[in-house]
Amino acid sequence: MWYFAWILGLTAAVLLAIVNAVYGENHELREEESRQSDKS
Repeated sequence: MWYFAWILGLTAAVLLAIVNAVYGENHELREEESRQSDKS
């Protein structure tokens, strides 16, 4: 049953990478919006 743990770990790693990418993009957008609202 080693394959079950391997697939589970691989799935968790992929999901973590996707969540990290989405969070990073949203964080950058929020910083840009806050900079623009500070200027005006």
